[in-house]
Amino acid sequence: MTLILLAISLSIALCVIAFNFAIYALPFMVGLTAFQHVYGTGGGFLMSGFAATVAALLSIGLVIAVLAFAKNPALRLVALAIFAVPAAIAGYALVYGITKNAIDSTIALNLLGGAGGLFIGIAAMLNLNAIGESALSR
Repeated sequence: MTLILLAISLSIALCVIAFNFAIYALPFMVGLTAFQHVYGTGGGFLMSGFAATVAALLSIGLVIAVLAFAKNPALRLVALAIFAVPAAIAGYALVYGITKNAIDSTIALNLLGGAGGLFIGIAAMLNLNAIGESALSR
């Protein structure tokens, strides 16, 4: 019984961790690209890691800056969508990968993956908007 409860709690913890990683898909990809570029041009591992961290933080900072200074709601929505589209793709892949062995129907699998991607994309938009609002309130 203890092992079953441990397996359930670890599965829930892994889903929460995967959800949080999927929300920040854009900064991760920007950081990964910066790491690969700097490492490919001859920079060391530490310098590549530093460049990846700075690039990821700048990608979040750029979207927050657009949210801070843009008064047009359409421009704010575009900035949030740029952040949320990679999160939605990561959410789709996450849900699809988890459920592909449990569901036989391809249509149901794609619908469930699409719903998961939509959920994670909206969560990414709301999360970044909350971060932007808290940064603006100071």
